[in-house]
Amino acid sequence: MRRVVIIGCSGSGKSTLARRLGERTGLPVVHLDREYWRPGWVEPPRDDWRARVAGLAAGESWIIDGQYGGTLELRLARADTLIFLDLAMPVCLLRVLRRTLSGYGRTRAEMSPGCPERFDWPFLKYVWNYRRSHRPKMHDIVAGFAGTRLTFTTPAGVAAWLDGLPAGGDADQRRGISTQ
Repeated sequence: MRRVVIIGCSGSGKSTLARRLGERTGLPVVHLDREYWRPGWVEPPRDDWRARVAGLAAGESWIIDGQYGGTLELRLARADTLIFLDLAMPVCLLRVLRRTLSGYGRTRAEMSPGCPERFDWPFLKYVWNYRRSHRPKMHDIVAGFAGTRLTFTTPAGVAAWLDGLPAGGDADQRRGISTQ
């Protein structure tokens, strides 16, 4: 496990898992939210963003967390491990709402400076509809991935797997997961 892609709905725990997995394995962590957004929640030009992701994925080792389906194939082409956090919508929505309320007006560590937590109805609608609208697209994109695929459907499954990883990241010792 040297290049890990973590995907899933907003609120599924991608950034938290990336941070904890990075601590456990020593791999560098890249939060795509931090790379993507410009101050004031401004999006980068599409070509600039694709070039940025290609550059990040070219690294020797990394953990990259973030959905960003339009660049997923760039990351998967270099990844050896894909982790899909496939948690239920109520769990993700509750986490997003809790995060928004507790951090309102402040910028999370994994976000770009100048992008404070805020209520964003289209974003909440995205989370609400993720399993129906976006999840099938993610399954289509990752269908041909030849590396190790791990799918977690509960926070407890994620925690058990992380707890089962020895320091140094021996990925052959896995518990509580579905591999494909």
